[in-house]
Amino acid sequence: MSASATTPADAIACIRAVYARWTRETTLAQMRADWDALFDLPVTAHHAAVDLDGIPSEWITAPGARQDAAILYLHGGGFQIGSVASHRELMARLSAAAGVRVLGIDYRLAPEHRHPAQVEDACRALRWLLAQGLTPDRIALAGDSAGGGLALSALLAMQAEGLANWAAATLFSPWTDMALTGATYGDGAVDDPLNARPMLQAMARARLGREADPLHPLASPVHASMTALGCLPPLLVQVGEREIVRSDAADLVARVQDAGGRAQLQVAPGLFHVYQQFPGLPAARDAVEAAGRFLAGHLGVAVTGTPSRITSSVTEGPSS
Repeated sequence: MSASATTPADAIACIRAVYARWTRETTLAQMRADWDALFDLPVTAHHAAVDLDGIPSEWITAPGARQDAAILYLHGGGFQIGSVASHRELMARLSAAAGVRVLGIDYRLAPEHRHPAQVEDACRALRWLLAQGLTPDRIALAGDSAGGGLALSALLAMQAEGLANWAAATLFSPWTDMALTGATYGDGAVDDPLNARPMLQAMARARLGREADPLHPLASPVHASMTALGCLPPLLVQVGEREIVRSDAADLVARVQDAGGRAQLQVAPGLFHVYQQFPGLPAARDAVEAAGRFLAGHLGVAVTGTPSRITSSVTEGPSS
């Protein structure tokens, strides 16, 4: 089975099959290779390697995509697995939907590199894009799971340096709370078929080590100050109904809205963590198309075609 699954049940079975092969003896290198292989799907977009000041990266450019704007994509994987390779197909669809090229980076992973290494790499990527001649309003961010939280952390870190006015950000199932304080982390609060609190606790420890504060906003951006959250660019946050991190998404959007910022939440009924990564699912295709249109609108890029219908509950801030 592979990520070409066409039903939610088959997609969940694909991921569980990979988990089932992992034992205490399985090396992290093997886990990373297995994850890349799971999502090794055909890609129609052009992809070209680039050395981003020492960070292995790749431009993903769908046919007809513009190059006068860009999306920085930060992959998920609990800060321990995942790569440009595992997310190349998803980035290609996002490039096509938004009509601009996507820059994916292989930021440093834990436990070899603890926090804040990942934030440093994401910020370095944003500075690199600025050095290429793009202005902040021509740069959007996107990411899934750990990468979704990382995108927010990078925005907050750059904001602290006086660099703001980024175009927008789209977050797929973002993990925004390393302290796991949200309501959906409680026992029996949600029927998550893939993730559980002990696994996320282990991933958080691997990233943070013993010294870092899990409540620090650059580790857990949902805990940033209201002032900082209110200054974030427009956000579109998508999450599945069956996710233990659903409260990470909902709490983030609520706090941004309360701070006067612009944020939208889309909850996909019956779906699971980062379902967008399975292109055989109609809901995944619709979600990525919606994300692309959202980013294109804030980048000032016209996209063609008929907007898809997303079956989800949506909440929007007053200024979205």
